[in-house]
Amino acid sequence: MSALLIVLLAAMLLTIGYLTYGRWLAQRVFRLDASAEVPSEALRDDRDYVPTSAAVVFGHHFTSIAGTGPIVGPALAIMWGWLPAVVWVLVGSIFIGAMHDMSVLVVSLRNRGLTVGEVAGRLLNRRVRLLFLVLLLFALWIVLAIFGWVIASVFVQFPEATLPVFLQIPIAVWIGVAVHRKGGRLLWPSVLALTLMYATVWLGAGCPGLDWAGGWLGEAIRSLNTSVAALPVWGWVAVLLAYCYVASVLPVWVLLQPRDYINSLQLVTSLALIVVGLTAAAFVGGGSGAEAAPLEMVAPMLNLDPAGAPPILPFLFVTIACGAVSGFHCLVSSGTSSKQLRCETDAQPVGYGSMLLEAFLAILVIVAVGAGIGLGWPQEHPGLSGTALWETIYGNWTKVTGGTAIAAFVVGSGNLLEAIGIDSVMARAIVGVLVASFAGTTLDTATRLQRYVVQELAGTLLGRQAGSSASGAATGSSFNPLVWLTTPHGATLFAVLSAFGLALLPAPGKPWAWDTIGTGGLILWPLFGATNQLLAGLSLIVIAFYLLRRGLPTWLAVIPMIFMLVMPAWALSHDILRWYAAGSWGLAAVAAGMLALEAWMITEAVLLWPKVRGVLEETAIFPQRQTTAG
Repeated sequence: MSALLIVLLAAMLLTIGYLTYGRWLAQRVFRLDASAEVPSEALRDDRDYVPTSAAVVFGHHFTSIAGTGPIVGPALAIMWGWLPAVVWVLVGSIFIGAMHDMSVLVVSLRNRGLTVGEVAGRLLNRRVRLLFLVLLLFALWIVLAIFGWVIASVFVQFPEATLPVFLQIPIAVWIGVAVHRKGGRLLWPSVLALTLMYATVWLGAGCPGLDWAGGWLGEAIRSLNTSVAALPVWGWVAVLLAYCYVASVLPVWVLLQPRDYINSLQLVTSLALIVVGLTAAAFVGGGSGAEAAPLEMVAPMLNLDPAGAPPILPFLFVTIACGAVSGFHCLVSSGTSSKQLRCETDAQPVGYGSMLLEAFLAILVIVAVGAGIGLGWPQEHPGLSGTALWETIYGNWTKVTGGTAIAAFVVGSGNLLEAIGIDSVMARAIVGVLVASFAGTTLDTATRLQRYVVQELAGTLLGRQAGSSASGAATGSSFNPLVWLTTPHGATLFAVLSAFGLALLPAPGKPWAWDTIGTGGLILWPLFGATNQLLAGLSLIVIAFYLLRRGLPTWLAVIPMIFMLVMPAWALSHDILRWYAAGSWGLAAVAAGMLALEAWMITEAVLLWPKVRGVLEETAIFPQRQTTAG
């Protein structure tokens, strides 16, 4: 019963946070105005700037920020005990993460939809803008390389998720055309799309429960899934990045928006099913055995010294990023969502609400791997259940990789779904599609964000004013590579090819072989946790300067800013010493460079702070409305 109580208490606290602190920020601090002009209307180009309903933007924003981060992070951090993980998710999301996401979204809305790096240049100075854009470029480079590997790993471990994920694409294009061009309403297309998507999950699982399909059709699907599992990782990375190139250069309403929206419908209903399964398992038991096993938390409440793990301070706050607070979210808020909101007041449900829903996902992950996994894992650990199974999986930190954490969530959640009578294969397919879809939507959004960052960085190096060309079209000599990088196609090609180049390397310690290449993102992955959280701290500097210049209360940004600068710096310092001692001098050098970058930007901010109190930056002027597609 404790698992169910954790979820119910978390849902109550997150709701209270939205209705109190979130509403105070929206109404009293930022004073969101439904009649204010927004970039999606003023700069409309029907490629990137597209006024969109709050429901669709919410779907895009939520599925983009909630990749595998809120799954892997909590599923690892639970080794220190479920209590510290739950407390950090709840406190972090309400007072830091959601505030951070909504604040960046609002600040970008009021600065022509520019990314947080460009806004930093307006609120601080040009040097900070350049440093910020370089950091964003580096962080997204890692995301693109590693998420390609993550999705490929999900396809290999749970091949029944592959077909549904790819069949989502034509469904998304259909709903995008139906709603955008034909002015259709969302209700019936949404119902039909959701029905079709669950039908694809059933199809991908081999059509369980249907006798005639269990014959030739089921066998054909299972054969296809076997072929999927045999495709090398690097091949999947290439396919996924090629798709991301197309998704990034197409207008957002064609594929990115509708796919994220229909994914959000499927993902939210899947989360609801997990909650229903959790409730059933709490009262009658769950799992795939002949008799329903009792549901209880088999993970420890508190374990400050798990075998092989780094210290809980500061690494809890770096391991659980998405789900509590994540620097990557500032890119989504200021990169894509701010260009689509058609009303300022939508910033609260999209920015603050999406983060709290992601926190709820993190809570479900903690319960799934802390209690659901105890119901059994017959495929990998036959005969084990309860605490014995937990200790077998989580006996040593060094053995719990990201793939293991994802698999634990899929199996644990699948056990909960079986409690409401869902077939075991179908249950794993539902959760596997959930994980792959979260990762996929983050991957294609990250590609578009990297395109924006590359365009802005190239424009900065060329000395251009950000946003001077709504379509991003290049001007000047075509022989200048920087000019080429200011175009959508040039910037996107750079993004996907550089990520693929990193991915083609084998993981650390692995030889060059066909079955090891494609995992190169793992080389820099150890840097991402701290770098991502450092990015959140630096974004909070930008928010603090926005508040300072307007005479608004700065404590709401400064207090979490200090916390989110100290914790990742502490973690990086610890890692530098460990990597240097282990001979990983490249990682140590890059981490030292990140610390130097942080120190430089903090110094710039400290020197500027007393000079700009009450001094407004130059007004962001909207150019004449664009009437042609970009």
